Amino acid sequence: MHSSMSGKIEKAMRYAHEPDRVTFESFQATFAGDNGSHRVTLSDDALRCDCHLFDAAGGCTHTLAMQKMLDPMLTAAARETTLYGRADAVDSNEAVPV
Repeated sequence: MHSSMSGKIEKAMRYAHEPDRVTFESFQATFAGDNGSHRVTLSDDALRCDCHLFDAAGGCTHTLAMQKMLDPMLTAAARETTLYGRADAVDSNEAVPV
């Protein structure tokens, strides 16, 4: 392996441990929930889900989980949800509605 490529790999590994370097603008993902799979999307600084709770309450366990997983890579607006407020404000010991 060329020494220049080795340096690039080391740099990529460092970047991989610095998620705050990345900001998601949009994505679409399949979330495998306990009761089935759901489509979670991010667009216009808002997470959305195709589950019934999201339709009724404007947020759900799937979007909250995505917020927690991706927190350093989301804009401040994408970290907000009408159901829970800031995703990190929910105590990890609290029961989350299903």
